[in-house]
Amino acid sequence: MTTIRRAFDADADGIRRVARAAWHDAYDSLESEVIDETIADWYADPLGSALHGWAGGVPANDLDDIEAVLLVAEQDGDIVGFTQGITMHTMGTMLRLYVHPDHHGEGVGTALYDRLESTFRDHGVEQFRALDLASNDRSREFFENLGFERVETRTLTIGGDPYDEAVYARELPPADE
Repeated sequence: MTTIRRAFDADADGIRRVARAAWHDAYDSLESEVIDETIADWYADPLGSALHGWAGGVPANDLDDIEAVLLVAEQDGDIVGFTQGITMHTMGTMLRLYVHPDHHGEGVGTALYDRLESTFRDHGVEQFRALDLASNDRSREFFENLGFERVETRTLTIGGDPYDEAVYARELPPADE
């Protein structure tokens, strides 16, 4: 049985393990050492640093309006997936959603997404965005099945090299619909 809960600093090793396995599985265009360095950088202790790099371009006076959410999926005491999102005003952005490849097809990603969407609704989110490397066909299919549309492509630098990042979006209907 999968349990979805808020992450704690003690979950950092499990989160890094899932992120590393998911990246190696999904992003074969990246060199192994680039993946390992990026995971170590993005998911350094404490876990609050997992928002690394996102705030670029957000006006400093808006940073106080950002609420961060980091959720983990746990099975038998092991972290098998996680999602990370932020809300700002009526916009919610899923920065990451990773499931360990050994647990693909078990509904872990959907359970994480559902809990994040519920959390976003509680924060008054009306517009839901999701980000991932444009080369990740599995995530594209996942988001499209949830009703997202690709609305933008932007550039993300990983290991000093530029990569296309897809931005998906969908409106969240009111909770009573």
